[in-house]
Amino acid sequence: MQNRYEIDHDEWAHSAPKLRSAGKIEIGPIPGVLPWTGARNPLAVSSVSQKVALTYRTAANGWVPKVGMAESLAEIAVAHELLISPYVYNVEFQPVRFKYVNADGQGKSHYPDFRITWTSGMAAYLFVRNATSLQKPSTWVEIEAIRLAVRQMSSDRFIVVDADAYSRARRNNLRRMHHMVFLEKDRIADEIVEDLALNLHSLWRVRDLFPHTDLTSGRVFKSCLRLIARGGLGADLDAVIAQESRIWRREA
Repeated sequence: MQNRYEIDHDEWAHSAPKLRSAGKIEIGPIPGVLPWTGARNPLAVSSVSQKVALTYRTAANGWVPKVGMAESLAEIAVAHELLISPYVYNVEFQPVRFKYVNADGQGKSHYPDFRITWTSGMAAYLFVRNATSLQKPSTWVEIEAIRLAVRQMSSDRFIVVDADAYSRARRNNLRRMHHMVFLEKDRIADEIVEDLALNLHSLWRVRDLFPHTDLTSGRVFKSCLRLIARGGLGADLDAVIAQESRIWRREA
């Protein structure tokens, strides 16, 4: 006789029962924030990737915050890198759906991860995949089919991005730089630190700047992150940027 506290699944199969999907996570209206306008909502429950939502600002939206969504931490790192660039005019998440024909002759749909528009007017669709996937011939067959579909519908470029190029440290640095650029602006400190970095011949690490200004060390460090983000200073993004980090002046 079956115990009333025991489900039948426990008697014969010890693996976890398959549960119904929780469905998409919908983000409702947020005061002062432009809504999600992508062609597909990627915020589904997953056991293999971390879905991410954020608010972001671009010149195309008048610097008004807007909801963005991505399917993985690597994708959101790509977004952070694009958004902090002074040469990017707009970033669109999951912007459109392309129909293409795969190697078996079957009709499929693809949603590009991003559409990026530069200040020059040039635009491109970005396809983000991990290195393991990009090593498979079948993936490149799919990529070429999607590339052909893009050419038939748009004059924009199609760029493949290796997600594994974004290490954990790089993702962390890009996230912090994005935060500093948009949420902790400090133009006066940036001007002081940039001028100091250009003229300090003994510059080697972030902390070398501290004794040469009346600004607090925390304010100088935040300014360094913003300067690295916009290309005024250089640093190794694959190592977490801290006070002991090596930095250098970018060539004009």
